[in-house]
Amino acid sequence: MGAWLGRDMVSGGGVSGGGVSGGGAAVVWEPDPKEAASSAMGQLQARHGAADYASLHRWSVEHPELFWREAWDDLGIVGSAGETAREGEGLLGTRFFPEAQLNVVDTLLAGPGDDVVIVGVTEDGHRCERTRDEVRGDAAAVAAALRASGVQPGDRVVAWTPNSVEAAAYALGALSIGAVVSTASPDFGPAGLVDRFGQIEPLVLMLSSGYQYGGRWIDCLDRLPEVLAGLPSVRTVIVVGGGASDHPSWDDWLAPHRGAVLAPVALPFAHPGFILFSSGTTGRPKCIVHSAAGVLLKVLSEQAYHLDIRDQDRVMYFTTCGWMMWNWLLCALARNACIVLYDGNPGYPTMSRLFEIAASEQVTFLGLSAKFIDATRKSGIRPIDDSDLSTLRTVASTGSPLGPDGFDFIHDSVSSTAHLASISGGTDICGCFVLGVPTEPVRRGEIQAPALGLDILVLADDGTPALTGETGELVCRTPFPSIPLGFWGDDDGSRLRAAYFERFPGVWAHGDFIVHTHGGGYEILGRSDATLNANGVRIGTAEIYRIVEGFDEVTESLAVGQAWDGDTRVILFVTIAQAAVLDDDLIARIRLALRTQASPRHVPAVIVVAPELPRTRSNKLAELAVSDTVNGRVVRDASALANADSLRWFADWASRG
Repeated sequence: MGAWLGRDMVSGGGVSGGGVSGGGAAVVWEPDPKEAASSAMGQLQARHGAADYASLHRWSVEHPELFWREAWDDLGIVGSAGETAREGEGLLGTRFFPEAQLNVVDTLLAGPGDDVVIVGVTEDGHRCERTRDEVRGDAAAVAAALRASGVQPGDRVVAWTPNSVEAAAYALGALSIGAVVSTASPDFGPAGLVDRFGQIEPLVLMLSSGYQYGGRWIDCLDRLPEVLAGLPSVRTVIVVGGGASDHPSWDDWLAPHRGAVLAPVALPFAHPGFILFSSGTTGRPKCIVHSAAGVLLKVLSEQAYHLDIRDQDRVMYFTTCGWMMWNWLLCALARNACIVLYDGNPGYPTMSRLFEIAASEQVTFLGLSAKFIDATRKSGIRPIDDSDLSTLRTVASTGSPLGPDGFDFIHDSVSSTAHLASISGGTDICGCFVLGVPTEPVRRGEIQAPALGLDILVLADDGTPALTGETGELVCRTPFPSIPLGFWGDDDGSRLRAAYFERFPGVWAHGDFIVHTHGGGYEILGRSDATLNANGVRIGTAEIYRIVEGFDEVTESLAVGQAWDGDTRVILFVTIAQAAVLDDDLIARIRLALRTQASPRHVPAVIVVAPELPRTRSNKLAELAVSDTVNGRVVRDASALANADSLRWFADWASRG
C-alpha cells in the first residue's frame, strides 16, 4: 500500500515541500517503495531497467510485439502463442498472435481446485461461494447442455440476468465450446433487449425469474413472451429460479449433464468470444464483436500491471451484466483471485452497503463508479468509521470523470492508504486507455497515465497535437489486442471505420474530450460526440427517440448530454403536437415508458419543450450542434445547418440554468 498525504501538505505551498509538479494538481498519494517494487508493474520496470513508468511506457509502444509477447508469458496465458506475436500494419491491419491456439477458459480457471474463486451476494444478504472445482463442474455442465441444444463454435448465446454465480458459469461454459456470449442486465425492458439481442440471432437465452432492487422483487417472467416474440432465433430458454412451466429451470437444464468433464476447445486468438453493445446516434445499438483472447490479454495487463491485482486477492467491482465491467471482472479469475459479485441497489438500505460487503469479504480491490462515489460523499457517511477496510490495496473509479472532491472523499472516508486509480476506456475496446500506475504518485483529480502498449495522444480539432493543458480529442495511434474484430453485420467494415477512424485518419478517435495536464496525468471531460453517457453507460439517442416519439403528443425529440454538477445529465428536448401540452402527466408517462421499454439509464434528467429543433441541410437532426450549445462550446460546422437561428433558443435555455 501507499500513503495519502495530509491536507496541510497539499494545500497552499506544496507537497512535502516540493510544490505542485510541473504546474499540475497536487500529489495526494505516494506509493510505498516496497509495495511498489513487489507489484507486477514494479517487477516489469525492474526487468527492463526502467527508471520510471514513462520510459517503460515508451518502450511498450515502440515495441508492441515484444511487450504483448512478454505480457502473454508473464500473465500466465494458457495455450500455444505461436512464433509470431504481431503481423500487419495499422490499427485495422494488425493481427496479434495469428498462429495461436488457446481457449480463455483454461486461463480463467487455472489453479488449485479447492480455492474459493467466486462469491455471490444478493441485496437481501443471501451469500454463496464456489470453489474453482465447483465452477469447473458448473461450466462443464453448461458446455454439455449447450452442445445438446445444438450450439456450435461461433453461435451466439445470451443472458438477461442479474450479476450472479450462474451468469459467470454460463459464460465460462459457453466460451469453453467457442460460443459467443452476450449479456444484459434484467432492468432492460423488452424493446431495449430486442434492439440488442435481436441483431445477433442467439440460439439460447438464459434469464432469471426475477431480481431484487431497492427492497422490491421485480418479476421478469411477465416480460418473457414479449422478449421471445422479438427473438425468433432462440431455441432454448433457461430460467434461473424456475417458475416458467414452458422452460426448464437452471438446475433441471444442467441435471442430465452433471459430471461432464470440462474440455475447452482450442481456438484462434481472433475467435469471437464476446458481443458488447455501444450505441451511436442513429439506428440500433452497435454490436461490437470482441476476441475473447484479445480482451483477456488486454484486461490482464491492466489488472496486473496497472491495478496491482495479485494472487489470492479478493476483487469486487460493482457492475451489472449490461456493462463491460462485468466482462472485465470475470477476467480477474485469471489473476488467481476470488471475484465478489454483488447484485442489487448499491445504496440500499444505506449508502454503506458496498463498503460493508467489502469489509466482510476482506476485499483487496474495490471498483466503484464515479457517480456512486459522489453520491456517497454527498450522503455524509464515512465508511471508514463503521467498516474495517484495512485490506484494501486499490480503489478504482470509472464510468464518468472523478472530480477532486471524489479523491478527497476516498482518502478521508474510505482508506488513507489504498491506491486510488481513476480509469477510463470503453465498451468499444473492453478495456482502458488511461488508468492507474501503482509505482507512481497520484495527483488530485487526475488519471495517472496511458495504458501500457497504447500510444495515447490529445488532438485539436484540426488534427494537430493539443498543447499540454488544452482540451482535445482522445486518440490512440498504436494497435492493441482488444480492438474490436468488427461490428456484427458490418461485413465490409464501413461502420467500424466511420465510428472510430474517419475523424482523424489512421488513428482511433474514441469520442472523449481529454486534457493532458501539466503534472503529466489526464483529465477526461466527457463525451465529444452525440452518444450519451448516462451514469457511465453509453446509450444512443435513437433508442430514446423510438420510444418517445411513439407518443401522439410528441412530434419530434432530441437528446443531448449536458455537463452538470461534476457529471453528465441527459436533457430531452421535444416538440409537441399543436393541441398537446407537456404537463406533469405526459412527462411521467414518457419517463415510465423509457424506464420499462428501454432501461432506467434511458430516462432523461430533464424534459423540455423546444419551439424548433435544428437540422442539417440534408434534414438530419443536429444533435452535436445542440450539445455544443448547451455546454457552452463553439458549434462545430454551423454552416451545415439549415436553421442555425434555432440554436439561439437553446443558448438562452442553457443560460437560465
